[in-house]
Parts: sequence; structure tokens; C-alpha cells
Amino acid sequence: MVQHDHGAQGEHPQDMTARLHAGHSDPHMMHTHGEHAGHSVAMFRDRFWLTLALSVVVVAFSPMFWHLFGAMPPMFVGSEWISPLLGTVIFVYGGMPFLKGGLGELRSRTPGMMLLIAMAITVAFLASWATSLGIGGFDLDFWWELALLVTIMLLGHWLEMRALGASRGALEALAALLPDEAERVLPDGGGTQIVPAAEIAPGDLVLVRAGGRLPADGRIESGTAELDESMITGESKTVSRGPGDPVVAGTVATDTSLRVRVEAVGESTALAGIQRMVADAQASSSRAQALADRAAAFLFYFAAGAGILTFIAWTFLGQLPTAVTATVTVLVIACPHALGLAIPLVIAISTERAAKGGVLVKDRMALERMRTVTAVLFDKTGTLTKGEPELVGLASVGPDEARVLALAAAAESESEHPLARAIVRAAAERGLGVPAARDSQVQPGRGVQARVQDSAGEVLVQIGGPALLAERGVESPAELDDAVSRWKGRGASILHVLRDDEVIGAVALEDSVREESRTAVAALQERGIRVAMITGDAQQVADAVAKDLGIDEVFAQVLPQDKDRKVAELQGRGYSVAMVGDGVNDAPALARADVGIAIGAGTDVAIESAGVVLAGNDPRSVVSVVELSRASYRKMWENLVWATGYNVITVPLAAGVLAFAGIMLSPAVGAVLMSLSTIVVALNAQLLRRLDLDPRTVG
Repeated sequence: MVQHDHGAQGEHPQDMTARLHAGHSDPHMMHTHGEHAGHSVAMFRDRFWLTLALSVVVVAFSPMFWHLFGAMPPMFVGSEWISPLLGTVIFVYGGMPFLKGGLGELRSRTPGMMLLIAMAITVAFLASWATSLGIGGFDLDFWWELALLVTIMLLGHWLEMRALGASRGALEALAALLPDEAERVLPDGGGTQIVPAAEIAPGDLVLVRAGGRLPADGRIESGTAELDESMITGESKTVSRGPGDPVVAGTVATDTSLRVRVEAVGESTALAGIQRMVADAQASSSRAQALADRAAAFLFYFAAGAGILTFIAWTFLGQLPTAVTATVTVLVIACPHALGLAIPLVIAISTERAAKGGVLVKDRMALERMRTVTAVLFDKTGTLTKGEPELVGLASVGPDEARVLALAAAAESESEHPLARAIVRAAAERGLGVPAARDSQVQPGRGVQARVQDSAGEVLVQIGGPALLAERGVESPAELDDAVSRWKGRGASILHVLRDDEVIGAVALEDSVREESRTAVAALQERGIRVAMITGDAQQVADAVAKDLGIDEVFAQVLPQDKDRKVAELQGRGYSVAMVGDGVNDAPALARADVGIAIGAGTDVAIESAGVVLAGNDPRSVVSVVELSRASYRKMWENLVWATGYNVITVPLAAGVLAFAGIMLSPAVGAVLMSLSTIVVALNAQLLRRLDLDPRTVG
């Protein structure tokens, strides 16, 4: 690999010195999701499938169900006990999560969906057993309704939890950036020793070979290398580091070996600091209460009040049997199947639809909150830009520009350095004939040189920055001043090309803007959303990109540990913020934001810290997420209005408010209407599948 003398546009976290190793993660810091009422996704899934199988049998032997069709269930010795026995299993096994959850809500005086379900299935269970045992002479055979209610509610919770994302792997991903082993330099010239990275202590001298990751934070004692710090800074451009410079664990020496003196270990490492910020930000993120729970709380009070009034009214009229029948019917149908599926169905379909559009929803609340976002904060490198250097400028003195580029590509042909690859790629795209080169040599801190076959014979070609010019005692020709000044204004990396110690041209390289970014920024602004950009790059680089894209606000030269503070600053100004990023340093900001959106091509840490992950690297997908969130929210409310409205109408009918007119909602008819309500909710949710989430159609 070949070095170039080019300064990093981003800042370096010089005050972070120590290390973090796998196994040092604090388990108490892990923020986990995917559980509801103390139960796992697998538990709801397993209970649903078993309960579904039992429910089919219960319905098949339910007299109330067959009476709807004017028929009788299959009859044989003992068949009348199939529904009660299996219904009891369903109540105990399938209903236990709701019974426990309902008890918890009752104890905390926060009635919601769990208490509403628990009340309905308990009343149905007791009434059905009273009917089966012939107690009281009531005809309240709710076994099939009990079975379907438990089954559908288990399905709803399973779908809801499966759609619920998790960020529990973020902290492990941070620790995984470090190597398992380190090469410790023995004292008195005794060579080196491979030891577990966890055994490295302050004061140790470690050898980091070319291509290796630093096992600890410290300072370079000897050697000069281009460091890939993208996992820390998020910036793609490598940074030249030499003796005395601080270095951070997890970064990569791309070209030559280094000897690093370890300064600190444990919780003072840069990665440990980011780890703590991720955990703190996740813990501080708000979690809005589910819409269905708010509706369920209303329905609980509504149903309980209606049940009490129903019993009192019919008892006062001297019709105790009717009082019991009407009260039980009210309490059972007060928990509609539709309400249990209203939110989970929309979530399941929207997340499935999103996945097909290249959007992975890991946190259901993140999708809901996206509709309220008023500001989107994009990380620059790898998000709005391509994350790799491209040749953006070429100027020559003497030879034509094509010849300058061909000579430069020849000298760089054996290098794997990102700038070298960009030069070689540019020559290939222009179809230039690249001459043969030999004796390629790295000039640490200055650039590269090679013997290249030119038209007049073999020449020495050198490529580098200001340090190379100073070493060779030459100056940049006046003919290049305008171009170089213009490139510097944009913050581009500038390399001069020398032929036999004479400057013949210069090239400019910078991280180029994605064409899709312009469309994304404009589309968000059209929807009333403010667009901001954050980067560790120098101000002039950030301003150039922002001007190109029409971005509203820029945060430049931001240190990794300060990114989440900028998110908090925007929030403090009243914005609901979505953060879009792809680097380790973006993880705390992603977790702090109201919605964290990770570019799928980014690091595992960024992905694990986000609520939404874009499978590709097209920023237009952010607009698709906004549209999906708004459409999903509309469907949630439509379903909730339908499901709740159904109860507001049918509960009074079941209570007998129109009994004087001969209209009384029987338990069987109430159960059928509940099922029809569920079908309406399901069909309405299916309309989400018509939403176009293809980012290529964003405009």
C-alpha cells in the first residue's frame, strides 16, 4: 500500500485514551426489546399455534356456532365435554399471558389491552362453564368465542412483537471492533510475544503490523502510517499518523507497521465512551404508549360501566336472567377481535411492505414516530456522499491532462490506497493507456514514486502533497494556482504530479455527492421537513456539499463524542429529529434521535443502534420511510375508529337499550359481528400493500 500526504478533514478524538476489549461490556447496560408483559416472541408464537389447533376443534363442537347455521354439532358419547375441556386448556395455557398482564395493569391502576382481554376471557370462561354444568339455567355457551378471542389476541401480540425491533447488539458490536490478540514488544530487544488483547496494560509497547487493528489506545513511538479511522470518525479518508500522535483502539494501520505505547485501559477508551453514550441515549429515548392501549383503557371503563348499569337496570326491572345474560354479553364483546388486531396488523403489513422496499423496521415505535419528524440530520460521508474518493479535478503544465493522469495512474498502479485506486479508476474510465512502471516505492508522509516508461524514455514519477514538494525543493507552478485555489476552497485532497523533479500537473480528489441525495433533500423539504448535515470534515468541505445539495443547516468539524449533542441541540430547539448515519461514531446520535436510521451498507454498530435500517445506501429511502409512517398511522387510526366505534354501538345494543323496540343483541349475533369487524380491519390494513416505496419514484 502507498502513503500520501493529505490531511484528514475530520477531527481526531485526541483526548480519548484507553481500550475496550470483547467481554468488557457491562450486561446491565444492554438495552433489550422484543418482550411484552415479561414474555418472549417465541412464547406468543408457540401458544398461538397450539391454541389455534385446539380452537378449530372447539368451534367444530360448539352448539352456539352451529345454531347460527340452523344445525347441530357432531354428537357422540362425551362430545358435549370436548369444548369445555379444550376451552379450559385454551383459557389457562393461551390466556395466561393476558391474565398475568391484566393483573399487572390492575395492580398498577393502568387499565389497557391486557386487562380488557383478561376481563373478557374470564367472564366468557365462567359463563361457559356455568352453561355447560347447567348452573342457573343460562344459555351462555361462549366456548367458541373464548377460543377465537384468545387465538386472535395471541396472533396480534405475536405479530406486534415480531415487528418490534431491537438494538441489543449495538454494544457487543462496538467491542467486536477490537482484535482478540495483540503483539506485545518484549523489553531489551527480546522480540515480540502474541498475547490476548485483554492482557495489554498501560505502559506496554505493542507492534501493529500493516493491515492490523490497534488493540489499545495510546501514542505512536515509532513508524508512520496511514490510519483508517472510519470506524471511529465515520470519515472515509485515511489519516497520516506518526511518532507522538495519539491513536485509538479499533483503527487500522493500512500500509506500514507501527509501535504504539499503551496509555490507558478499561472504561477510559474511546470505544468505551461511545458505548456508554449509546446505552445512555437508548435509556433516555421516549417510548410513546401504543394507540391500542389508549383505546383499550377507554373501552375497559366503558365496558365495565356499561356492564354494571346493565345488570342494575335489568335487575331493577325484575328480570335477573336477562340481567346476567346481557351483562355477560356486554363484558365479552367489549373486547373486540378487531381492536386486538388493529395495530398489530398494520405494523406487520407495513414492516413487510417496508422490507420489500429495502427498509427494515427494527423498532415499531420508530416507524410511528417518523410521521412526526420535522428535521432530518444526515451524516455526510457514506450517506449523502459515496464514502470513497473520486477524481474531481485535473490540471497540467506542459503535457496534456490525459498524459499527466496516465503517468500518475502508472505510478499508483500497485497501490491499494483509496486515493491511488481513485486515480487508477479515473484513468481506466477515460480509456487511457497506462504505461508500465517499476521500482514503486512508498515515501512515508510524502507520497509514492516509481520508474515509468514515458514517450521520451524512462522517467521518475512522484505523486504527493506539500511535504513532497518541500522535500524536492520545488514549488507549484503559477499555472496551477487558480485550479489549486478552487480545489482548496472545496476542501479537496490535492496531489501534485512530478516528472524528474518537475511539477507537470496536479489532481484533486474528494468524496463525491450521490446524485440521489439531491432528490432526497428536495423531497423532504417539500414535505415541510428541515434537512441538516453533520460531519467531522472541515467547514469548507461541508459548506461545499451543503451548497451543492441545498441543505438548510450544517454542523461541521464535529467530534465523534459530540454528534449526539447536536441531535439533542436540535431537539432542544423544538425539532423532532431523525438521524441518518452509517458509522460507529453515529451510534450514539442514532440512539439519541427520535428516530435512528442506519444506512445498511454501514457498520454493524450503526445498524444495531438504529430503529430503521435502509438495506441499500439510497438516501431517497428516507422519504419512503416518512410516507410509510404517515400512511401506517392513518390506517391505525382508521382501524381503531372502526374497532372502537363498533363497541360504542354494539355494547349498548347488547345491554338492551333498544329492548323496548324489540331489538336485543344476542350473544351469538354479537360474536358474529365481532368477527365481521375483524374482517373489515384486516381488509383495511391490506390497502397498505398498494403504497409505492420504491425510492426511484421519489420526487
